[in-house]
Amino acid sequence: MARMHTRRRGSSSSDKPAADEPPEWSDVDEDAIEERVVELAEQGHDPSQIGLKLRDEGVNGTPVPDVSLATGKKITEILEEHDAEPDLPEDLRNLFERAVRLHEHMDDNPGDHQNKRALQNTEAKIRRLVDYYRGDELDEEFTYSYDEVAELLE
Repeated sequence: MARMHTRRRGSSSSDKPAADEPPEWSDVDEDAIEERVVELAEQGHDPSQIGLKLRDEGVNGTPVPDVSLATGKKITEILEEHDAEPDLPEDLRNLFERAVRLHEHMDDNPGDHQNKRALQNTEAKIRRLVDYYRGDELDEEFTYSYDEVAELLE
């Protein structure tokens, strides 16, 4: 996905080591993990932030390196089961926030062509993702517009 809009800047990433069961030192009860996931979601954390918090802080002091290994479910699945899922998918929300920031920057700096291009690319990604989510996570009638999204994020 790194090369979607340009041939520059390579994609660097680290892979997690392959594992099919949680480490022995992390023996947290599944229900305790699920409770903590829902609790963090209610505090306003996104699924990826919840994963980081469980990795760093853990449940009752015991870190949980991988929620899906420990419980057999992804964080988003746990949130759906407990009716605590966010109103917008996290990836789409992040793109909306980026587009709003870029749009505001463009209002102040109309000559910034690099960011104008970044805004066009971000909006292109948003339109593709909206098509993917429409009818499922999003309303059938939803179409992307800056004003609508800026209002949605307030």
